[in-house]
Amino acid sequence: MKSRCVFSIVWCVAAAVLFCCASLEAHEIGTTRVTVNFQQSATYDIEVVTDATALIEKLETLSGTMPPYGTTPVRSNAELQTLLQRYDDLFRRRLVVAFDGTAVQPSIGYAVSGVSTATECQAATIKLKGEIPKDAHQFEWTYSWTFATYSLTTQADGAMQTTEWLEGGQRSAPLLLAKLSRPRTRLQIALQYLALGFTHIVPKGLDHMLFVLGIFLISRRTKQILAQVSAFTIAHSITLALSVYGIVSVSPRVVEPMIAVSIAYIAIENICMSELKPWRVALVFAFGLLHGMGFAGALKELGLPRSEFVTALLTFNLGVEAGQLAVIGAAFVAMGWYCSRRAWYRRIIVVPASAVIACVAVYWTVQRLYL
Repeated sequence: MKSRCVFSIVWCVAAAVLFCCASLEAHEIGTTRVTVNFQQSATYDIEVVTDATALIEKLETLSGTMPPYGTTPVRSNAELQTLLQRYDDLFRRRLVVAFDGTAVQPSIGYAVSGVSTATECQAATIKLKGEIPKDAHQFEWTYSWTFATYSLTTQADGAMQTTEWLEGGQRSAPLLLAKLSRPRTRLQIALQYLALGFTHIVPKGLDHMLFVLGIFLISRRTKQILAQVSAFTIAHSITLALSVYGIVSVSPRVVEPMIAVSIAYIAIENICMSELKPWRVALVFAFGLLHGMGFAGALKELGLPRSEFVTALLTFNLGVEAGQLAVIGAAFVAMGWYCSRRAWYRRIIVVPASAVIACVAVYWTVQRLYL
């Protein structure tokens, strides 16, 4: 009786933590990226690309000019650009460009392009320009107009130097300007993209972690787990490469909700099935193709160095694999090695865990489709 109470408390806490993490997910997933280019002329250019409509909604909400719910008009690119220029002062309040800890005031230009459809959004391209202060040693950046994870890429005269994943409102790590003139070796690029691939799963990719956990839960044999993981790896490697090379292109507005659906399906299937069916591997392969397009969207945001394109692509994929194996390894150490052979494993571990994962995934699906 006591053990059941303990497990109940554990699952309640786990569910609360997962839903708190899920609530941090934003609906403009994959729509914001920032590139900073430092030039030898002692100037800097910063380009922010984001969902124009979503940004305008935030600006109107904070300014108290948001149209009544359900009456938001469809706006042309010119109208959106005019609104961005109108809210220039408000926009500046939630971003910081700083050198040696002191904020500077760059010039800002706004442009809107694209057509809003069911799968695409109108893109706002915001360009910030200014001079690097004399004798400045380090650069920092903060952007608070997105709630999602986005990539900050720095360049020196157009050549990529560093990439960092940031949450909305998070300050970037200090970038030493003196390092920008040093060319990076192949090994440095490989290690950078290996780390970026790993952190895209752990800790940034909660959705991908839950999918991998869903694969792990129903399988009691190592061979079954490896078969599913191998199918998933091969599939997402295919679409990752095809998407990065431009052969396959699907909007994040389609990919991200479908990834959430795939997580929910796997979790619900775990509840309904007590044994692993032969066609489960084929299903995981199909979902792997979908997740690969999600990885490609993240990699496109990061950008790939022209001189080491293949190196960066391969090591990013290896980093993703290392992240997935880390999740499976942690799950095995935490419960698989001891619990999987127990009679109560399915009743106390598989079903409750899958139910929590399914609920979170359904929440993400609705969030990514309609919010």
